[in-house]
Amino acid sequence: MAIQVCLNSGQKMPVIGMGTCSFPPAGKEATVAAIVEAIRAGYRHFDTAHAYGTESFLGEAVAKSIQLGLIQSRSQLHITTKLWCNFATRDKVVPALKNSLMKLEMDYVDLYLIHWPLGLTREALDLTPPLPREMIVPLDMKSVWEAMEETVKLGLARSIGVSNFSIDKLRQILTIASIPPAVNQVEMNPLWRQEKLREYCNEQGIHITAYSPLGANGTMWGDNRILDSDIITDVAKAREKTPAQVALRWVYEHGVSFVSKSFNEKRMRENMEIFDWSLTKEEFEKINTISYQCKGVKLSAFFGAHDIVLEIDAEI
Repeated sequence: MAIQVCLNSGQKMPVIGMGTCSFPPAGKEATVAAIVEAIRAGYRHFDTAHAYGTESFLGEAVAKSIQLGLIQSRSQLHITTKLWCNFATRDKVVPALKNSLMKLEMDYVDLYLIHWPLGLTREALDLTPPLPREMIVPLDMKSVWEAMEETVKLGLARSIGVSNFSIDKLRQILTIASIPPAVNQVEMNPLWRQEKLREYCNEQGIHITAYSPLGANGTMWGDNRILDSDIITDVAKAREKTPAQVALRWVYEHGVSFVSKSFNEKRMRENMEIFDWSLTKEEFEKINTISYQCKGVKLSAFFGAHDIVLEIDAEI
């Protein structure tokens, strides 16, 4: 049974999730095969998004896993998807989720997130990158969140939340929300520790899910500084663990769930083997001394032939 956290919505979510975003894109066959293998290995939480182009791959993999008898039904899984910036207006949120559900071949998602705290103009879809700044527009927080709440009332989403939201933007939502965000999914790892954001979210009952918990090596925004860190590799050798296991255990010991992406069967299983041991106080504090990295964020999404890359200031 996967270890779970209870969200403020009353829904439970497995601590470990598998991400389905890869750069460059892995393609349908490799993605479906990896998800099926992850389900075989015991993963029950899967993270996708309109922007990743993997919703239909995830849906196919779930259906195949049921056919293979790896799970009995879709209800055994926790599925997260996200609202893309082009659809972040009052009238487009519900249709956007219905479109995602059609690709997933599901009746509901367990968690629906606003992917980024910004919007894009209609013209943005017709342009090649980089986009002019004037096409990046403020998010109408009140109307969009009301539409997110509507997805819960319609039974299309069990829980709703946000991604890449700062404390200031969370405050804006909480002043108008009837249903508070259940989750804020942000980048968090030993190089970007999110101390202030974690403290605020804990106070407000908003659970944090970490993406890029290993630093997103191989992506356009990541590097290998975590897995190559002398501190982490020394702890790993002393504990007879992998550097990835040490970094993921460090994330978990902060009371945070995480979404990791590996299509390698051996690493998938290793990433799940972090619950029967713990870091010592000295090891934990030593990892906290790793040089802190705060950075801007590159936002990448794929719309058919368009690869739209936005650079925004990190407020998280």
